[in-house]
Amino acid sequence: MNDKIVVTHSGNFHADDVFSVAALKSVFPTFTLIRTRDKDIIAKADVVIDVGGEHDAATDRFDHHQRGGAGERDNGVPYSSFGLIWQKYGLAICENNQELANAIDAGLVSTIDAIDCGHVKGVAEGISLSQTISMFNPTWQEEGDFDSGFNEAVDFAARILARAIAAASGGLNAKAIVAEAIKNAQDPRVIVLEKYTPWKKTVHTLSEQALYMVYPSQSGQWMIQTVPVEPGSFEDRKSLPKPWAGLSDAELQAETGIEDAMFCHNGLFIAGTASFESTMKMAELALKE
Repeated sequence: MNDKIVVTHSGNFHADDVFSVAALKSVFPTFTLIRTRDKDIIAKADVVIDVGGEHDAATDRFDHHQRGGAGERDNGVPYSSFGLIWQKYGLAICENNQELANAIDAGLVSTIDAIDCGHVKGVAEGISLSQTISMFNPTWQEEGDFDSGFNEAVDFAARILARAIAAASGGLNAKAIVAEAIKNAQDPRVIVLEKYTPWKKTVHTLSEQALYMVYPSQSGQWMIQTVPVEPGSFEDRKSLPKPWAGLSDAELQAETGIEDAMFCHNGLFIAGTASFESTMKMAELALKE
């Protein structure tokens, strides 16, 4: 089968057309990319991105510059070319995992769409990913080639997209693991994880009772960590006992009566021992305070 011809506009590029082409790398094994505004070439292309004045997913036309745009999400964020590509191919790129595809749209695609369409409500200030992509364009002081810059930007975007999918997948899997741990907890105030798993968002969503998380560290220690009152807060639902603050080894062992106690952070939000049993003993003592 002949390679598909993918067309996007020439000249200055943005995150939406760059990420659109990066996404297609996960859809088509190979394709020929042409950057042009030539109407005849655009008409004959298999896939047209961010140019051509037409949105028709059935014929792989993904522009949003035509009068009336190309629609918007339920939350009001309009679609740019990346969002239109993701509408059609995002599920396949995420191996038919709809929850994962939705997460990528919410966390990455819709932000790029919003910035490209000037829908900046809720978009954080500072250098954005979209601005980072734009930096691959030659500046007015350079004699660089726009097409070379575009190709570099696509390689960068493809890596970002792959890592975004991996991170989102990890987050969804972590959510299921932590939810199960909450369900199976012998004491709803102490949640035990068999291995470290990102837990804060899920715990705050599913448990108002959880005070401490217990899990093994990569170094082999077992840790007890306090649950903050909300994600990102430095205030805990229940801190570890004040007399433990900053103690380690013999001093902490003497204070707690736990022979393999190893340390307690001065901020009283995390402590560790050499064994699961001892860390659970720490949790028991902390609950009594």
